[in-house]
Amino acid sequence: MKNIEKYRNLIAKGEVDALLLTSKHNRMYAAEYCVAEGVSVICKEESYYFTDFRYIEAAQKNLPDFTVVMTDADHPYTKLINDAIAAHTVKTLGFEDDSLTVEEYTLYNTKLNAVLHPYSAEINAPRQSKEPWEIEYMKKAQEITDRTFEDLLNVIRPGMTEKELCAELIYRLYKFGSEGPSFDPITISGPNTSLPHGVPSERELQYGDFVTMDFGCLYHGYCSDMTRTIALGYVSEKMDKVYHTVLEAQLAGIAAAKAGVTGERVDGAARKVISDAGYGAYFGHSFGHSLGLDIHEHPIAAPGVHAKLPEHTVISAEPGIYLPGKFGVRIEDVMHLTADGAEILTRSPKNLIIL
Repeated sequence: MKNIEKYRNLIAKGEVDALLLTSKHNRMYAAEYCVAEGVSVICKEESYYFTDFRYIEAAQKNLPDFTVVMTDADHPYTKLINDAIAAHTVKTLGFEDDSLTVEEYTLYNTKLNAVLHPYSAEINAPRQSKEPWEIEYMKKAQEITDRTFEDLLNVIRPGMTEKELCAELIYRLYKFGSEGPSFDPITISGPNTSLPHGVPSERELQYGDFVTMDFGCLYHGYCSDMTRTIALGYVSEKMDKVYHTVLEAQLAGIAAAKAGVTGERVDGAARKVISDAGYGAYFGHSFGHSLGLDIHEHPIAAPGVHAKLPEHTVISAEPGIYLPGKFGVRIEDVMHLTADGAEILTRSPKNLIIL
């Protein structure tokens, strides 16, 4: 099923007469093509895509399911939207209340000839379960990420800085076929690895360090995400224990993961391993988040999440232990949930690698 048909099925429920899509990711989801800027209106019988001179040619060539119209000074977005909703007698317009700014909302609420109805949860919901072709794009993105990690193992050395490692990583993502990083990569070392989302610095890598790399890439707009923690030279007994505790926790969470299981149950399986090992206070984030066109989507696997994970959700598996001022370990794979379990998209090894 085309994504635009999912949105038309949503309108058919009768809660709204049409959808106003302003965020990049939902516009891209509906069109199955990325136009950097624009606004889309999805009606029951017809769908519209409005963009400016910079992108109009690309939109006309690549959006066959849309009526594409160029906006300019005499035809602002609000006029084009009003023309579209008038043609289809739209009285209630579902909009993305989780992403529209106050300024944008005020403009649309003042200028549009329809009642704006908050509808983010409903608009975002179809993205939770991926189509087979979406999963194939995500597998390709992960292949590029895995290849980048494999190549980096030949590059990482004591004396290089965290920023240098980050630059080498980003270069390889592009070299191996990605459209760029899916988020700002995390390449941190030594005591900086106790920061779950540490920022690459001028610190030089040293023997005895853990090095954590959390990164992903984009392929046809779809994200990959992976974390690996490796060691330089040697590890202490405590470092070895923490690493293998995190690995055991990740495997326990993966074993519990399948469509129809709650996010809390998956998280809890991993969290119990870490707590039983005495490190419960040092695992402060969730086990995993969904991803797709955006690096962080819903649903998630976290404490208190009682909703069941849908079939064909793609979600991360990333427990960690972080000892302030000392070191941290995180291991992250991405998994595709089916009725039978979790298909792991990540192929990079998870054994403790010591360079």
